[in-house]
Amino acid sequence: MTEVDLILMSLVIFLPTLFALCLLFFPRGSEEYMRWWALLGTAATLVVSIWLFIDFQGMMDFNQSNKVDSQLSRRAERDLMKHAEHGTRDGYDLVARYPWIPRFSIEYFLGLDGISMPLLLLTTLLCFLAMIASWNIERHVRGYLALFLLLETGMIGTFLSLDFFLFYIFWEVMLLPMYFLIGVWGGPRREYAAIKFFLYTLLGSVFILIALLAFYFTDVRDYLPGKDVAKERKDAVNTFDLLVLHEVGKTASHYLQASKALEQYWQKRQHDEEAKLKQETNAKDTEKSSKGKWRLEHAKTMAGISSWNGQVKRLREDLKKAKESNQLKKVDSLKVDLKYVQELVENPGLKEAREAIKQAEDRGDVTGSKLAEDRLLKAEERLDQSFFTPGFQYTMFLLLFIGFAIKVPVFPFHTWLPDAHVEAPTPISMILAGVLLKLGGYGILRIAYPICPWAAEMLAWYLALFGIINIVYGAFAAMAQTDFKKLVAYSSVSHMGYVILGIAVWSAGDRSQYWSWGMNGAMFQMIAHGITSAGMFFCVGVIYDRAHHRNLNNFKGLFEPMPLYGGISAIIFFAALGLPGMCGFVGEFMVVLATWNYDKTFAILAALTVVITAAYILWTMQRVYLGVNPAYKDYPDITLRELLCIVPLVILSILLGVAPVLLLNFMEPHVTGLVEALAQLTR
Repeated sequence: MTEVDLILMSLVIFLPTLFALCLLFFPRGSEEYMRWWALLGTAATLVVSIWLFIDFQGMMDFNQSNKVDSQLSRRAERDLMKHAEHGTRDGYDLVARYPWIPRFSIEYFLGLDGISMPLLLLTTLLCFLAMIASWNIERHVRGYLALFLLLETGMIGTFLSLDFFLFYIFWEVMLLPMYFLIGVWGGPRREYAAIKFFLYTLLGSVFILIALLAFYFTDVRDYLPGKDVAKERKDAVNTFDLLVLHEVGKTASHYLQASKALEQYWQKRQHDEEAKLKQETNAKDTEKSSKGKWRLEHAKTMAGISSWNGQVKRLREDLKKAKESNQLKKVDSLKVDLKYVQELVENPGLKEAREAIKQAEDRGDVTGSKLAEDRLLKAEERLDQSFFTPGFQYTMFLLLFIGFAIKVPVFPFHTWLPDAHVEAPTPISMILAGVLLKLGGYGILRIAYPICPWAAEMLAWYLALFGIINIVYGAFAAMAQTDFKKLVAYSSVSHMGYVILGIAVWSAGDRSQYWSWGMNGAMFQMIAHGITSAGMFFCVGVIYDRAHHRNLNNFKGLFEPMPLYGGISAIIFFAALGLPGMCGFVGEFMVVLATWNYDKTFAILAALTVVITAAYILWTMQRVYLGVNPAYKDYPDITLRELLCIVPLVILSILLGVAPVLLLNFMEPHVTGLVEALAQLTR
């Protein structure tokens, strides 16, 4: 059976690269044809992404009765099982995997869900519009277009990759094209801005690489999907499979929470045994007093063991000694304790071994029971790996978070962004703000949180604090700018703070719905900001092409000679402001609602910053568009080509504000599914 989804996903990734390679065969002097060819490449990529979206909607409709079956992990597991049993794969489940470098368990593993699908559509649309905006690039046209198309491949590949190594390759593919696009076609300080961008991004990449290697050297044999995996489990199994690493992360969270719960349990039990022993001693019941002393010592010993696995080992040793000395009552008591402690942690390997023990005992198969018991012991020993320690979880999560936070960017890793935006040509600023910043948020959602959920929960308040700092600091910094582009750049820092805040407001149990609002608001904000920020940078570029400066204090009265441009700019800026009925309002409102149920101080600060945002945007519009300025009276209004760039963004700004359900309908089930999976880890 032909895997249509594999073909389509590979095509949407590599079609821009194919068009870039074809540019090599265009003769010198045919720059206009090169532009049309590159535009055709981005248009074809957009068409394929829309085709994938139609398939995605079909998959969602097929699984409408059971939304769990539409989750990425479930589809990937079904695809793997089908291939193992029948040698074929489902061609329409939007999951595809093939061995790439088997020696190191590296796969060409792609997949789409409600988190990556809207970002894919945003990327292909903005690349198409930015290519139209690139028509006035005159220097080294062939090189510019080729690098632009390679950049598109890197961005799309990052959103579709489900193998960490493959993800990292595409993540790095984006670095060099963006470096040259800023450094060669940028403004007067382009070399400085390009090097700063490169160094910051490379630093983040190194952090991500360290985490990637640490995860790879974890033995994940107990988490392989499928039932018949005995052969694979004879030797250590390492993987870059993000979905498998998600399962390991869940077990790590259970393990660390179980260790904490057991510490409290044994301390309480020690207290209870002390009270009971005191009563027995006062009653002068020698036999009960003797047993009470043993129970008290046992509770003290267990309370002094900090890890789940350490407690299991100690209970096994005590149980063995009790059996050897024929102390039957101690044996019964220790068996109860051992069962209680063991059941606090479960993974597929432990579950399978426990089921095998039960089945062997039911059959009276002594040999089979011993073999299964041995497998259980080995599965428990594998929980001694560093992956399941607090230090490892904290360290890896922080490495991942910093690596992705640099891209978002999060204060204080944001200083590369204003320089890069100011010096980059307008189309590249559109891509940088519209897509590249979203890669950081996507990485936190797809990798950092699911693989290190325990550390994410422990550090949630501090992450929310960074989100608030971003929101407030970015807004005040934007207000202080006199460079039009730098103002928009700092506004991006502020608006992306809502994304971090929405992701960070971790709540569990009955309150997980509030976190779901935050997560869905963060995703919506990423899409809305991608639309409005690209639109704002394009509006700045339109006036820069005419005035050849960006000084806000030197503008005035642009509404008079350019009424159509002024009206369009007003719509885009009001959408970025968060005006109700526009796309910028929905995500920020959902995040503030979620934050109110997490930390009211943070919610109030996030809400009040909207006033600062309104102030600097309205002040900017007053300085640029209102009044009369004879120096600009002959400026031509927005051209047809420029209209083709901005009108789709205007339409989306209004459409997603009036009908946000158009985006939430296919995004929400998968974002909420991620929230529920993570919230269940909190006990």
